[in-house]
Amino acid sequence: MPTKPAGTLYRGKIGMWSWVLHRITGVAIFFFLLVHTLDTALVRVSPEAYNAVINTYKTPIIGLAELGLVAAILFHGLNGIRVILIDFWRKGAKYQNVMFWIVIAIALVIFAIFTPRHLSHVFG
Repeated sequence: MPTKPAGTLYRGKIGMWSWVLHRITGVAIFFFLLVHTLDTALVRVSPEAYNAVINTYKTPIIGLAELGLVAAILFHGLNGIRVILIDFWRKGAKYQNVMFWIVIAIALVIFAIFTPRHLSHVFG
């Protein structure tokens, strides 16, 4: 009977999903920074247009989107530390699954602390 190919360490496991989420959050953060740079540069072109754009950001929808941005930054930053530990710590690969859940737990705790304060500014 033919055997199944060995594949990679990450195939369908936590490491693969961590990799995918890291890429998705990285791209999302990149596009936020691109838009942020462009709208900030608008102040040099037309202060009135800049004020108009900034006023469109003061909506509850954008406030909720900012929560998504914070979640992406938390995961991406903490998972980046996890990736560094996997690469440079001798036992990193052995503990990569545990470190993933630690990243999730720390991110959720920080997010839970941030969210009520942010929502009070958005809706208050």
